[in-house]
Amino acid sequence: MYAVIVDGSRQYRVKEGDVIRIDYREGEPGQTVEFGRVLLVKGETEAVVGQPTIEGARVVGELKEQTSEKYVIQRFRRRKNYRRLKGHRQPYSLVRIQQIVSGEASPSNG
Repeated sequence: MYAVIVDGSRQYRVKEGDVIRIDYREGEPGQTVEFGRVLLVKGETEAVVGQPTIEGARVVGELKEQTSEKYVIQRFRRRKNYRRLKGHRQPYSLVRIQQIVSGEASPSNG
């Protein structure tokens, strides 16, 4: 079973046990994170597609780690004495998916 969720402006395809990297969220490691915007839930036999989201469906995860990644932007023009160095640190959160709760038992056609 897997689901497609929306967090921020990104979509993620997740299944139970996956670790995803999302935009930074406030909280302590071990805290529960819930994603309410579920676009699709695919079970063993059939898929339920939301229009645009599935009513009552949610994905529950556990916040594992809050960390960041450092990027270095360097500009250089040879023979022009032009060198620029700029850094940026982007924070993000790691979430382990624990449970996928499907809202509807049958797909709706309307």
